[in-house]
Amino acid sequence: MFQSLSRLHEDGILGLMAKFRADPSPRKIDLGVGVYRDADGHTPVLDCVRRAEQAVLAAQTTKSYVAAAGRAEFNEAVTDFVLGAAHPAVRDGRSIAVQAPGGCGALRLGAELIRAAAPAVSIHISDPTWGNHAPLLGGSGLALLRYPYYDATARRLRFDAMLEHLSAAAAGDVVLIHACCHNPCGADLALDQWRALIEILERRRLLPFLDLAYQGFGEDAEADVAGLRLVAQSVPECLIATSFSKNLGLYRERVGALLAIGEGAVHAAAVKSHVLQIARGIYSMPPDHGAAIAAHIFADAELRRSWMTELAAMRGRIHAMRVLLAQSLREARADDAFGFLTGQRGLFSLLGATPAAVERLRQEHHVYMTADSRMNLAGVTPHNVAYLGDAICRILG
Repeated sequence: MFQSLSRLHEDGILGLMAKFRADPSPRKIDLGVGVYRDADGHTPVLDCVRRAEQAVLAAQTTKSYVAAAGRAEFNEAVTDFVLGAAHPAVRDGRSIAVQAPGGCGALRLGAELIRAAAPAVSIHISDPTWGNHAPLLGGSGLALLRYPYYDATARRLRFDAMLEHLSAAAAGDVVLIHACCHNPCGADLALDQWRALIEILERRRLLPFLDLAYQGFGEDAEADVAGLRLVAQSVPECLIATSFSKNLGLYRERVGALLAIGEGAVHAAAVKSHVLQIARGIYSMPPDHGAAIAAHIFADAELRRSWMTELAAMRGRIHAMRVLLAQSLREARADDAFGFLTGQRGLFSLLGATPAAVERLRQEHHVYMTADSRMNLAGVTPHNVAYLGDAICRILG
């Protein structure tokens, strides 16, 4: 059977990581892999996570399954964290939450749910978008379309073109929207733009599917979901995929959830029954350890305060590196061509370089980023920023 299979090309990110590890240069800089790193290049275990994990292990008496929907207290806490406890959908019983294996698992659950409900619809994803969106969503069998979002050359949102595209979308189609800290460009919608988008979602009867992977990495945990909450309050139905890989540093624990809002409590219950059946056919039960840690932090006031403090420190470091890199490039070029960096949010920005220029940065200066010139600003430090700025100027002029 397997003799018919040919070897596939290596995943872009995984291949980039391998090249970085093999590079002996002491000046090499990793702006590729999408994880938070501190000034020493480490992805730390948060103190609140370490303390919560100790408490979870001390109280644990079994390794038996929890439930197909995951840990109930985790799902309840996530719903409050994302939507707010006073959200009408929560109050009226129109929202459901199902724990998933990371944000990736939540996205795929959502895609399979859409296919079960309306297999002929298309999902509109932003151009550009995170590289894994297409396989996760398109792998369900749904058709994918691209809406204009960001011009990497001009370094600006294409908001009017986005609205024009979605105004012509077929009624009932799905729109995948980055809730905050857009990956890969870091350019987010302002609240007035969210309102204009909502008007089209309502008028065209489009289903919003919000990807919330970086809550707390933009402005703060509440401000980062302001647009999402406007959407959830305005439309009768929506889906939300959320992840705690970044904001709790629980990457390898695969902690996420799919939230859904229905027109009524009966519809929400029906949605949950389908999501659980889909999950049963894919992975049966979600992993519990990371969700137990997150639930413990949500429930413990002191640990939650500690989490918000640590999250603010991570957010502050990323913003400081944005400012530092923009300043370094401003001094090297004597212009403000890279001033856009300070107005964007989250881990990522697009440099606006061609794949050929990205390859030259790697070969000539040991600077690693994905072929679309996505930079992870967590790879910037006060020690390498001058070298990085000089390298970018040498290649891009």
